[in-house]
Amino acid sequence: MERVNELKEKGNQALNAEKYEEAIEAYTEAILLDDKNHVLFSNRSAAYAKAGKFSEALEDAEKTIALNPTWAKGYSRKGAAAAGLHDYRKAFEAYNEGLKCDPKNAILLQGRQEITNTVLQFMQQQGGPMPMDIDPPRSQRFASSSAPKPQEKKAPKPAEPNLNEMSEEERQKYLAKKEKEAGNAAYKKKDFDNALSHYTKAMEYDPTDITFYNNIAAVYFERKQYDECIKMCEKGIEIGRENRADFKLIGKAFARIGNCYRKMEDYQQAKVYYEKAMSEHRTPEVKTSLSEVESKIKELERKAYIDPVKAEEEKERGNDLFKKGDYSTAIKHYSEAIKRNPDDPKLYSNRAACYTKLAAFDLGLKDCEMCINLDDKFIKGYIRKGKILQGMQKTSQAMTAYQKALELDPSNAEALEGYRQCSLNFHRNPQEVLKNAMNDPEVQQILKDPAMRLILEQMQNDPNAVKEHLQNPAIANKIMKLMESGIIQIH
Repeated sequence: MERVNELKEKGNQALNAEKYEEAIEAYTEAILLDDKNHVLFSNRSAAYAKAGKFSEALEDAEKTIALNPTWAKGYSRKGAAAAGLHDYRKAFEAYNEGLKCDPKNAILLQGRQEITNTVLQFMQQQGGPMPMDIDPPRSQRFASSSAPKPQEKKAPKPAEPNLNEMSEEERQKYLAKKEKEAGNAAYKKKDFDNALSHYTKAMEYDPTDITFYNNIAAVYFERKQYDECIKMCEKGIEIGRENRADFKLIGKAFARIGNCYRKMEDYQQAKVYYEKAMSEHRTPEVKTSLSEVESKIKELERKAYIDPVKAEEEKERGNDLFKKGDYSTAIKHYSEAIKRNPDDPKLYSNRAACYTKLAAFDLGLKDCEMCINLDDKFIKGYIRKGKILQGMQKTSQAMTAYQKALELDPSNAEALEGYRQCSLNFHRNPQEVLKNAMNDPEVQQILKDPAMRLILEQMQNDPNAVKEHLQNPAIANKIMKLMESGIIQIH
């Protein structure tokens, strides 16, 4: 449990420092040690959401709720993740469910209000004359998955104003508005040629309004004319700055440039313009796009770094240092080899051997698991895992690892010897067993627990009680630890 708390604190620090991948890794390692801890899943959900991985965030949030249905924060995590996926109905339902547990929870109340405002804003946009503020793909996805379509009400058609009674400026703005409305109607029908014609005329009537430049850019975007879209957005931003346009419209122009560069697979430039958009107006959509692009850049950099030849060179250097007993430096070379060829299970196995020599069993065990995940027929991975688990005094788990190795190669000497040693541990001198076990901090902690002492007493008086207690995973783990240490025996 102490190790779980250390990993949780490590994850919290990484999350606060906006090192989301590092936070996810720490929480994941903690969950492997304690998969019934709802707080760990909640924290990892937050880290996934910050990293823009909303599907994973939603999965962890639902796991949090399953583990502790009365904990309000689980519902706020689910609401945030669903909102990130633009599933606003699910987000709204999550916030409502959470408020049943904690009716005055400020985060849940705020989340529900933000979802309500988003849906209302969308409905107003659908019924109004300005649908072009959001790129079409997002609007269509949003419309199909979340907001109900408002019923159309026939209203009396207002009388057309008299152009002769208007000033020249008013007349130009009125004509520009009419052209924009015609352009919007054509755009909705995907008649982009006519939409472009009307938006261009609107811009000619009123060249000071950034909205028309944004609308023309949207048409270019739909037609995959990304260079033209970028030029029009840049012109719109220039006009918007000169005429003190709403910063939201300028932000959307920057975001659309980012979308263009993303489509063109120029992710560095896309990142630059998403950041500019965020500096004008922070929106969940742009924040998500920025996170996705940053993840893409990291992935491309990782792939570009892969070089199996250099990985082999680093592995050989690590092997030489291992033979000399310089395990710490060997780890550095194996780590570099893994970066150069992350799909080679032998590299993780070699590094696990170094961690074992340095008694860094948790890190070694993690490398063994990775090794086995990459190649479940790699016998060395199971043998390394068995040795590490022996070092951690987890004899039954070590025996399981050796059994896996023997299934692959029944005559493997290392696996046979490891299995034999584990078997002997269950039959050694009782006084020695008790002495070694009582020096184990985890065993001491279990035996100090009043609830566990009561359970052990029940098991001693009623052997059938063990079956009932083993149904509880947390208690079962503690009983297994006591069995491995030789404190108790179940016949």
